[in-house]
Amino acid sequence: MPDVFSVPVFLIVFRETLETVIIVSVLLAFLKQTLDGPDRDVQVYKKLVKQVWLGVGLGLLICFVVAGGLIGAFYTLGSNTWEANEYYYEGAFALVASIIITIMGAALLRVGKMQEKWRVKLAKALEAPVKTSGPSSGWFKRFAEKYAMFALPFITVLREGIEAIVFVAGVTFSASATAIPLPVVVGLIVGILVGYILYKGGSSAKLQYFLVASTCLLYLVAAGLFSRAVWYLETQQWNNVVGGDAAELGDGAGSYDIDKSVWHVNCCNPESNDGSGWGIFNAILGWTNSATYGSVIAYNVYWIFVMAGFFVMRFREVKGHWPFMRAKSSSTKSPHAAEDSGNEAVHGTTGSEKVASS
Repeated sequence: MPDVFSVPVFLIVFRETLETVIIVSVLLAFLKQTLDGPDRDVQVYKKLVKQVWLGVGLGLLICFVVAGGLIGAFYTLGSNTWEANEYYYEGAFALVASIIITIMGAALLRVGKMQEKWRVKLAKALEAPVKTSGPSSGWFKRFAEKYAMFALPFITVLREGIEAIVFVAGVTFSASATAIPLPVVVGLIVGILVGYILYKGGSSAKLQYFLVASTCLLYLVAAGLFSRAVWYLETQQWNNVVGGDAAELGDGAGSYDIDKSVWHVNCCNPESNDGSGWGIFNAILGWTNSATYGSVIAYNVYWIFVMAGFFVMRFREVKGHWPFMRAKSSSTKSPHAAEDSGNEAVHGTTGSEKVASS
């Protein structure tokens, strides 16, 4: 199972796909609301919808080309170059993957807020006056205005796609090539399906529950990777002492360093060919039948770091500043004040109107 379906790859592709689908669905909903009413202009509406889908398609095409090139180059140039220090490389790759997944986990929780954020952005863009004078009014400006519904989804898909490629590349350093295609396809399908449900009026509260559950799973995977990274490094050191691959000795004496061992059982080995079930636990939870002091301590330190990180982010969100730092002066606009002023701009209320009314 770990050699066929990589859970981190699925969740990363799902997150980037969902974010893109939310933005595209908001665009289509805006076009439907503004141009598909009783006094609709069918030709303009169809033209703009076509622009949206052309932008999505071209962005996806470029992303697939970039992804194919990177994957081909990595597995062609990088194969059979590190057998002597295999566990050092695997430990480094697992550490990179753990860091990437940790960052992605916090970002995944924000996906549920993307719909309202882009509604506000598009409303501001639609209601803002278009400036036609000045040096900036050139051919590029006219092109951008004429094909705005093409440019926005194109740039969004390209940005999210390249971001997904970078993150997936970092995660798959510690996975086999056969574990990549299926989760990518499933992540795309599930992301599009969830986005379509949202477009048709699905509940954002239910989406948030799903995102929280997905984030918890991501952090379980990341904690296991962080622990495995330390385990790989220690195993490579033991291999250097033994003078070969200790795994070839089986599960008994000599296959592990007893001075650093916390537990060792002669079964449930995720590395063995007949231990595929334990391989799933290894891929998702970082299970090993031969734990070391370093791997166990690393697992606990990771969770302490994650809890502290969420506490700090929550503190900043509530208080408006980082812990042990002074709050911004009253003359500086708070994020909530900036948001309120943005909403006022959407509804057409300005500061001068407030003064006049008072």
